[in-house]
Amino acid sequence: MPEKTILFVAQAQAVTALFQSLKEAGVTGAIADSLSGALAFLKKTKPILIFSQAKIGIYSADSLLAKAREAGDFPPTVVFTDRGSAAEAQRYLELGAKDYWLEPLSWEKIQAVMPREGEPGPAGPPGEAAPAARRVQAGVTGHSDAPGGRFAIIGDHPAIRRVLALARQVAKSRATVLISGESGTGKEMFARFLHAHSDRAQGPFVAINCAALPEHLLESELFGHEKGAFTGAIARKMGKFELAQGGTILLDEISEMDLGLQAKLLRVLQEGEFDRVGGTETVRADVRVLATTNRRLEEYVEEAKFRQDLYYRLNVIPLKLPPLRERGQDIPGLAAYFAEKYCRAYGLDKIRFTAEAMDWLTAYDWPGNVRELQNLMERAVLLAGGGAIKKAHFLLDADNWPDLESGGGGEEETLAPETPIPTDAAAVAASGAPGVPAGEASDAEGGLVPPGGFSALAGEPTGDIETLDVMERRMIMKSLDKTEGNRTQAAQLLGISVRTLRNKLNEYRKLGMDIP
Repeated sequence: MPEKTILFVAQAQAVTALFQSLKEAGVTGAIADSLSGALAFLKKTKPILIFSQAKIGIYSADSLLAKAREAGDFPPTVVFTDRGSAAEAQRYLELGAKDYWLEPLSWEKIQAVMPREGEPGPAGPPGEAAPAARRVQAGVTGHSDAPGGRFAIIGDHPAIRRVLALARQVAKSRATVLISGESGTGKEMFARFLHAHSDRAQGPFVAINCAALPEHLLESELFGHEKGAFTGAIARKMGKFELAQGGTILLDEISEMDLGLQAKLLRVLQEGEFDRVGGTETVRADVRVLATTNRRLEEYVEEAKFRQDLYYRLNVIPLKLPPLRERGQDIPGLAAYFAEKYCRAYGLDKIRFTAEAMDWLTAYDWPGNVRELQNLMERAVLLAGGGAIKKAHFLLDADNWPDLESGGGGEEETLAPETPIPTDAAAVAASGAPGVPAGEASDAEGGLVPPGGFSALAGEPTGDIETLDVMERRMIMKSLDKTEGNRTQAAQLLGISVRTLRNKLNEYRKLGMDIP
């Protein structure tokens, strides 16, 4: 199979964070920071895609697109920038860009525009952008190939089947859906399922976390703003509702939205229109609205923390996701799925569970739901190192780690029966991990170990199994990357105390390692 390559015409710091994900997917990333550098690379290699920053010093993506028109046979080119406008997006699309995105780039968005297996590669001039590409892709994830094409919800429990059946029934409607459930049950993934099975599947899917921004910033993010609307508003910015035109918007953690902003959202739902911050022009919104919450919104309404009229507008179709502890029969299949996924990611052979380990998994209460199970399976796969997963590999008492090198504390290696992963047609969905992706996981962020492991000294791939110390260090550093250096969150992710984590980091500093 020919090697897939993506060329980034960009400053290195804007794209290098993507290279680990590209490598894991078998894609080579290359960087050029000028037109001459890009053209020199294209003489030797034909990438499947080009991503070009709009401006780098004196370089402009206009010059690259001009070369594309001259060549006729040129890879599809996506232009991206850290600040853009609808006018600039339209201009680049007319010049022949496949799409126009706002930074940051993400592997999930790149996957959505990559040519699929069996599809023809780049050919012909890029002047005819696909209709679905004629949108500004700021914060927009690409559509799934088809329902069930890339992801599958794992589970056969009647409770999850009932939710899936209702979701299928209402997916093609424009009705608003309120998805509720505990943290880690997969609310956003069911939202993606609804989008992928709707008539808007070819349109954008835009998600925004209402708890992540203060009120004045959230309003601008949702509805956009005009130039000069407030200090720092140096240009017009389109909001998420405009970016989601013709598609779906997900309002995550809707319960955390300020009451004043709730009134403006209600207008969008009732009238289908809104005004940008500081603007006088009314914008029509052709968008389907989905919302998620891990709160009991009925109680918020009673306590005057949430508008009653907005609650009724959102709760046209209620989807309540069951916690994992109520889906006991799904736990073995989910555990087997995640174990298999991380074995592939870390270059290990498929491994089995001991009977004691599987008994513990099915008896545990899972307060963190599927997200907690996923993290636990990654830890267990790494510590098992290719052998059977034992209860000791879950590190239940992280301050008193068992002697894993001697076999895990004497646990008998009676293997549990192999568990089939229930992904029949009835449970297939276009989503990530409520459920989980049946192909590559959408939440697989950088830092995974390449097949064959890494050398303990140089960090280079080798064919040997890693030592426990190296695995431990890699897990700790990856948890810090995922939590952006937050020690408390990283310790929770690892299942150890903050004190233990700090002691380990102090050891690494003494070895001369850079600690985030």
